[in-house]
Amino acid sequence: MSTRHADRETLATAFALALGAAVSLGLARFSYAVLLPPMRADLGWSYFTAGAMNTVNAAGYLGGALASPALLARVGARTALVGGSIGVTLLLALHGLTSSDAALYALRFLTGVASAAVFVAGGLLAARLGTRLAPQSRVTPGLVLGLYYGGTGLGIVASALALPPLIALSASQAGRSGWQWGWIALAALSLAATVLIARRTAPLRDTTAAPSAHERFDWRPFGFGLAAYFMFGLGYIGYMTFIITLLREQQMSTGAIVAFYTLLGFGVMASPWLWAGLLQRQRGGKALAVLSALLALATLLPVLFGQVLPAFVSGALFGAVFLSVVASTTALVRHNLPPAAWPAGISAFTIVFAVGQIVGPSVVGRLADGAGGLRAGLAASAAVLALGAALALRQRALPKAEPRAQ
Repeated sequence: MSTRHADRETLATAFALALGAAVSLGLARFSYAVLLPPMRADLGWSYFTAGAMNTVNAAGYLGGALASPALLARVGARTALVGGSIGVTLLLALHGLTSSDAALYALRFLTGVASAAVFVAGGLLAARLGTRLAPQSRVTPGLVLGLYYGGTGLGIVASALALPPLIALSASQAGRSGWQWGWIALAALSLAATVLIARRTAPLRDTTAAPSAHERFDWRPFGFGLAAYFMFGLGYIGYMTFIITLLREQQMSTGAIVAFYTLLGFGVMASPWLWAGLLQRQRGGKALAVLSALLALATLLPVLFGQVLPAFVSGALFGAVFLSVVASTTALVRHNLPPAAWPAGISAFTIVFAVGQIVGPSVVGRLADGAGGLRAGLAASAAVLALGAALALRQRALPKAEPRAQ
């Protein structure tokens, strides 16, 4: 097989894996920002309740992340990826069949569990795929990881383009609210992605082993990186939960909001090409620091300026950066640990990320219910992201002579 053909096959497989990120984050989580305004209006939610839905989702994600090492060891990464995607699809469909707060809380929680299994398994497969590259390949491991995480943008773009017109056209038809049809449409998109994932990743054979065969992760050398990633989870989720609601409060038109969120999604898809070199070169926390600082700036722009142009700059910048923060932590693990320790390392970073997400939406929602409104909540998110950037600068690479986790 020629190098060019091998590179094409690698990129095609990376794209299929990226659909897992599109399902687990783009469709299952970030679509909520588009559906939140009609859900809040129809169900009479406060900002706190709206944020609590994402808090519950993040709690489920944490549970899934905690269970992922054992799941991956038992059934293998590909089985977890495909099975989790099927679970997400079914759960998204059930969102469209209820208007009960209690049922929606339960569904958001279970969706978080399934999403974590998909996201961790897909990230691990992408990291392994990067190790199979030929020395003369033009595809780098950093690009493979970036493509995987950038796949989230596909789900964001699909949500931005499909949901607003569907909600408007199907409002209250057949006794079902427009936002409920939106969830059903997301399930259909998730099903299509799952079929493609299952077909294209079939050659990636599962390799399972007893948990003891996987090295444990020593968190101490990664303390600043883990703390910075916690701040990222705490800060970014407020933006991704409430930015559409803020833009509606600022009287932005539906067409402009669709364009904004589409631009954000395209930014996510472009991010692998923008940051692959940085992720490949930096063995310590510099990549995480730079990206977190840019996110803080992007989050602050719509707080300071209520016009369309600053909002579009914010969306493009945020989209081009935020999933590369996730890729930077996988790269940090890959650069500093042996492959046997990757599952535990990726899971550890996923766990602190999930804990941050649990706290973030409810805190921003509580602040938004106060006198400062959503601007106060997002300003707090920007401050948290800036703190994360400062912490990440303290993260050092492990000495190359001692790469093993204890």
